[in-house]
Amino acid sequence: MKASASLSGMLNLPFVSEIQAFRRKIHAAPELAFQEHATSQAVAEALRSYGLEVHTGIAGTGVVGVLKRGASSRSIGLRADMDALPIREGNAFAHASRHDHVMHACGHDGHTAMLLGAARYLSRDGRFDGTAVFIFQPAEEGAGGASKMISEGLFERFPVEAVFGLHNWPGLPVGEIAVHRGPVMAGTSALQIRITGRGCHAAMPHQGVDPILIASHLIQALQSIVSRQVHPCESAVVSVTQISAGDTWNVIPGEALLRGTIRAYKSEVLAQVEASVQKISKGVAEAFGAQVEVDFRDRHPPTINTAAESDLSRKAAELAVGRERVRTEELPSMGAEDFSFMLQEKPGCYIWLGNGPGEGGCTLHNPRYDFNDDAIPHGIAYWVRLVESVLGVPGSV
Repeated sequence: MKASASLSGMLNLPFVSEIQAFRRKIHAAPELAFQEHATSQAVAEALRSYGLEVHTGIAGTGVVGVLKRGASSRSIGLRADMDALPIREGNAFAHASRHDHVMHACGHDGHTAMLLGAARYLSRDGRFDGTAVFIFQPAEEGAGGASKMISEGLFERFPVEAVFGLHNWPGLPVGEIAVHRGPVMAGTSALQIRITGRGCHAAMPHQGVDPILIASHLIQALQSIVSRQVHPCESAVVSVTQISAGDTWNVIPGEALLRGTIRAYKSEVLAQVEASVQKISKGVAEAFGAQVEVDFRDRHPPTINTAAESDLSRKAAELAVGRERVRTEELPSMGAEDFSFMLQEKPGCYIWLGNGPGEGGCTLHNPRYDFNDDAIPHGIAYWVRLVESVLGVPGSV
């Protein structure tokens, strides 16, 4: 395989085909958030076979593997996510999902497989002094798996000094890695606005308070937040993505429901936008004689890489794929990431691993997506070089 050959002078990975087979096995049997029972069992069995100390049941289906070398008390955490998405797969290859309307459309199967591959290599050939903690997290896709692991004592039980994560990135060539200093993914909150007017006959609109009309004014007004209230040098997004109102053609309904998302790279900007949404919604509703309820939920903080750990990740990436294949000037993404909760507890870094072109629908959260197996050796190499860089003995890398 081309990707394996590019690493032949750096790491000996004779087992990479087994890791790729494991990835395809769990791709074919995807499981949703907090339902990753078979996946977590397979992960735990693999870690035990490598000789790691294994802990299960954290956040229900979370798994943690611990690998100790030498006498150092230093410890770092490496995290992979395991859950799939409620999407019906559109691929027809042999390892396509066998579970209706459940699919690994974000590459968590690849993330899990690569971290297992790193655990296998390090358990046999790793040159480091300290403890590597392998964190296999459930429920990244909006269900709060990271928060639940933390609340159940993840970092008290495994007191790592820093935590690291990665995500495959369609559009970034295989064999390349992007490392950001500072923001890499946005913070987000889900937005819901309920407008309560007064229903009436559509032919007699003067007898009611039309929530659909109010909703249209409100959607327009919300667009002024980013363009006129957020500092021009800051980044934010306010998008209304759903409008629900009415049941028939000749009745003005009594209620309309708007849903959408807010994104920003700074928590204070996110809070500013939420406050503006509240104020504008109340003002528009009052102007038309309606009532409004604004609700924010599923909040994720921004994913912010700390400077020192970003430098460590960049060094490890250069050792894994070569300096010329490490990007440090990529723009961050407005997507959100559950790993952000771990970075609120510990310093760390979250990098992007090239997954190749996103052609034919091979983009994240698309029914035609599939993790690129050629990226697996590069992901394993990154994890190995990171552990050996941070915890290594002199001359180990």
